Amino acid sequence: MTKRPIARTPIPELNALPEDIRSRILTVQEKSGFVPNVFLMLAHRPAEFRAFMAYHDTLMDKAEGLTKAEREMIVVAVSARNQCQYCVVAHGAILRIRAKNALIADQIAANWRKADITAKQKAMLDFALKVTERANEVEDADHAALRAAGFDDEAIWDIAAIAAFFGMSNRLANVTNLRPNDEFYAMGRG
Repeated sequence: MTKRPIARTPIPELNALPEDIRSRILTVQEKSGFVPNVFLMLAHRPAEFRAFMAYHDTLMDKAEGLTKAEREMIVVAVSARNQCQYCVVAHGAILRIRAKNALIADQIAANWRKADITAKQKAMLDFALKVTERANEVEDADHAALRAAGFDDEAIWDIAAIAAFFGMSNRLANVTNLRPNDEFYAMGRG
Protein backbone atom coordinates (compact mmCIF):
# COMPACT_ATOMS: atom_id res chain seq x y z
CA MET A 1 0.00 0.00 0.00
CA THR A 2 1.34 3.43 -0.94
CA LYS A 3 1.67 5.84 1.98
CA ARG A 4 -0.50 8.89 1.40
CA PRO A 5 0.87 12.37 2.02
CA ILE A 6 0.11 13.78 5.46
CA ALA A 7 -1.71 16.81 4.02
CA ARG A 8 -2.46 18.76 0.86
CA THR A 9 -0.21 21.57 2.04
CA PRO A 10 3.50 22.02 1.49
CA ILE A 11 5.39 20.22 4.26
CA PRO A 12 8.53 22.19 5.11
CA GLU A 13 11.82 20.67 6.16
CA LEU A 14 12.39 21.10 9.90
CA ASN A 15 15.80 22.71 9.37
CA ALA A 16 14.22 25.32 7.09
CA LEU A 17 11.76 26.56 9.75
CA PRO A 18 12.22 29.61 11.97
CA GLU A 19 14.03 28.68 15.17
CA ASP A 20 11.04 29.16 17.51
CA ILE A 21 8.84 26.85 15.42
CA ARG A 22 11.56 24.26 14.91
CA SER A 23 12.28 24.29 18.65
CA ARG A 24 8.62 23.79 19.52
CA ILE A 25 8.26 20.90 17.08
CA LEU A 26 11.44 19.22 18.35
CA THR A 27 10.26 19.59 21.96
CA VAL A 28 6.97 17.87 21.08
CA GLN A 29 8.88 15.16 19.22
CA GLU A 30 11.14 14.59 22.22
CA LYS A 31 8.17 14.33 24.59
CA SER A 32 5.88 12.16 22.44
CA GLY A 33 8.35 10.30 20.26
CA PHE A 34 6.93 11.68 17.01
CA VAL A 35 5.91 14.93 15.35
CA PRO A 36 2.11 15.32 15.16
CA ASN A 37 1.20 15.97 11.54
CA VAL A 38 -0.76 19.10 12.42
CA PHE A 39 2.51 20.83 13.37
CA LEU A 40 3.98 20.07 9.97
CA MET A 41 0.79 21.07 8.14
CA LEU A 42 0.66 24.44 9.89
CA ALA A 43 4.41 25.16 9.85
CA HIS A 44 4.51 26.20 6.21
CA ARG A 45 2.86 29.49 7.30
CA PRO A 46 4.90 30.55 10.35
CA ALA A 47 2.79 33.53 11.45
CA GLU A 48 -0.38 31.44 11.37
CA PHE A 49 1.38 28.56 13.16
CA ARG A 50 2.33 30.92 15.99
CA ALA A 51 -1.16 32.42 16.27
CA PHE A 52 -2.88 29.02 16.10
CA MET A 53 -0.63 27.50 18.74
CA ALA A 54 -0.87 30.52 21.04
CA TYR A 55 -4.67 30.38 21.09
CA HIS A 56 -4.67 26.56 21.31
CA ASP A 57 -2.37 26.66 24.33
CA THR A 58 -4.37 29.45 25.98
CA LEU A 59 -7.56 27.42 25.71
CA MET A 60 -6.28 23.92 26.34
CA ASP A 61 -3.55 24.34 28.96
CA LYS A 62 -5.49 26.28 31.61
CA ALA A 63 -5.38 24.87 35.12
CA GLU A 64 -8.57 26.56 36.30
CA GLY A 65 -12.19 25.91 35.36
CA LEU A 66 -12.67 22.88 33.16
CA THR A 67 -10.32 19.95 33.64
CA LYS A 68 -7.88 19.14 30.87
CA ALA A 69 -9.86 15.95 30.21
CA GLU A 70 -13.11 17.94 29.90
CA ARG A 71 -11.43 20.29 27.42
CA GLU A 72 -10.45 17.25 25.34
CA MET A 73 -14.00 15.86 25.60
CA ILE A 74 -15.24 19.03 23.90
CA VAL A 75 -12.64 18.66 21.15
CA VAL A 76 -13.56 15.02 20.50
CA ALA A 77 -17.33 15.68 20.46
CA VAL A 78 -17.05 18.74 18.20
CA SER A 79 -14.56 17.00 15.91
CA ALA A 80 -16.77 13.93 15.60
CA ARG A 81 -19.70 16.14 14.64
CA ASN A 82 -17.53 17.93 12.07
CA GLN A 83 -16.23 14.58 10.78
CA CYS A 84 -12.63 15.56 11.39
CA GLN A 85 -10.68 12.32 11.39
CA TYR A 86 -7.42 13.94 12.45
CA CYS A 87 -8.82 15.68 15.53
CA VAL A 88 -10.99 12.75 16.65
CA VAL A 89 -8.00 10.41 16.49
CA ALA A 90 -5.35 12.80 17.87
CA HIS A 91 -7.46 14.39 20.61
CA GLY A 92 -9.08 11.05 21.35
CA ALA A 93 -5.60 9.81 22.27
CA ILE A 94 -4.99 12.85 24.47
CA LEU A 95 -8.42 12.40 26.11
CA ARG A 96 -7.73 8.73 26.89
CA ILE A 97 -4.48 9.73 28.57
CA ARG A 98 -5.86 12.72 30.47
CA ALA A 99 -8.99 10.88 31.63
CA LYS A 100 -7.02 7.69 32.33
CA ASN A 101 -9.85 5.87 30.55
CA ALA A 102 -9.25 3.72 27.46
CA LEU A 103 -12.92 3.81 26.40
CA ILE A 104 -14.02 7.40 26.86
CA ALA A 105 -12.84 8.91 23.56
CA ASP A 106 -14.52 6.21 21.48
CA GLN A 107 -17.72 6.58 23.48
CA ILE A 108 -17.80 10.36 23.04
CA ALA A 109 -16.94 10.19 19.34
CA ALA A 110 -19.64 7.60 18.65
CA ASN A 111 -22.42 9.09 20.82
CA TRP A 112 -21.53 11.37 23.71
CA ARG A 113 -25.08 11.12 25.09
CA LYS A 114 -24.45 7.45 25.92
CA ALA A 115 -20.87 7.89 27.11
CA ASP A 116 -19.88 7.07 30.68
CA ILE A 117 -19.56 10.72 31.72
CA THR A 118 -21.32 12.85 34.33
CA ALA A 119 -24.56 14.75 33.81
CA LYS A 120 -22.50 17.95 34.15
CA GLN A 121 -20.18 16.85 31.35
CA LYS A 122 -23.18 15.94 29.17
CA ALA A 123 -24.55 19.47 29.69
CA MET A 124 -21.14 20.82 28.68
CA LEU A 125 -21.09 18.76 25.47
CA ASP A 126 -24.70 19.61 24.67
CA PHE A 127 -23.77 23.28 24.75
CA ALA A 128 -20.52 22.74 22.81
CA LEU A 129 -22.45 20.98 20.03
CA LYS A 130 -25.05 23.75 19.95
CA VAL A 131 -22.21 26.26 19.53
CA THR A 132 -20.82 24.04 16.74
CA GLU A 133 -24.08 23.68 14.83
CA ARG A 134 -26.34 26.55 15.81
CA ALA A 135 -24.39 29.25 17.64
CA ASN A 136 -26.91 31.77 16.37
CA GLU A 137 -29.56 30.06 18.55
CA VAL A 138 -27.61 30.23 21.83
CA GLU A 139 -29.68 32.16 24.35
CA ASP A 140 -29.87 33.04 28.02
CA ALA A 141 -31.57 29.72 28.80
CA ASP A 142 -28.47 27.86 27.57
CA HIS A 143 -26.28 29.83 29.96
CA ALA A 144 -28.77 29.28 32.80
CA ALA A 145 -28.74 25.53 32.17
CA LEU A 146 -24.95 25.48 32.32
CA ARG A 147 -24.93 27.53 35.53
CA ALA A 148 -27.46 25.08 37.01
CA ALA A 149 -25.13 22.23 36.02
CA GLY A 150 -22.30 23.90 37.96
CA PHE A 151 -20.42 26.00 35.40
CA ASP A 152 -19.52 29.64 35.97
CA ASP A 153 -19.34 32.30 33.27
CA GLU A 154 -15.61 31.73 32.67
CA ALA A 155 -16.16 28.01 32.10
CA ILE A 156 -19.09 28.76 29.77
CA TRP A 157 -16.80 31.03 27.75
CA ASP A 158 -14.16 28.28 27.61
CA ILE A 159 -16.68 25.70 26.38
CA ALA A 160 -17.80 28.05 23.60
CA ALA A 161 -14.26 29.12 22.71
CA ILE A 162 -12.96 25.55 22.51
CA ALA A 163 -15.92 24.51 20.34
CA ALA A 164 -15.40 27.51 18.05
CA PHE A 165 -11.62 27.12 17.82
CA PHE A 166 -11.84 23.45 16.97
CA GLY A 167 -14.59 24.15 14.45
CA MET A 168 -11.95 26.18 12.61
CA SER A 169 -9.26 23.57 13.21
CA ASN A 170 -11.56 20.78 11.96
CA ARG A 171 -12.25 22.69 8.77
CA LEU A 172 -8.55 23.27 8.09
CA ALA A 173 -7.77 19.61 8.75
CA ASN A 174 -10.60 18.46 6.48
CA VAL A 175 -9.72 20.87 3.65
CA THR A 176 -6.09 19.77 3.74
CA ASN A 177 -6.94 16.06 4.18
CA LEU A 178 -4.70 16.00 7.24
CA ARG A 179 -3.85 12.41 8.17
CA PRO A 180 -3.58 11.31 11.81
CA ASN A 181 -0.21 9.91 12.84
CA ASP A 182 -0.35 6.14 13.26
CA GLU A 183 1.03 6.55 16.80
CA PHE A 184 -2.18 8.25 18.00
CA TYR A 185 -4.34 5.16 17.46
CA ALA A 186 -2.73 3.13 20.24
CA MET A 187 -2.05 5.87 22.78
CA GLY A 188 -3.87 5.60 26.10
CA ARG A 189 -5.46 2.25 25.34
CA GLY A 190 -3.81 0.32 28.13
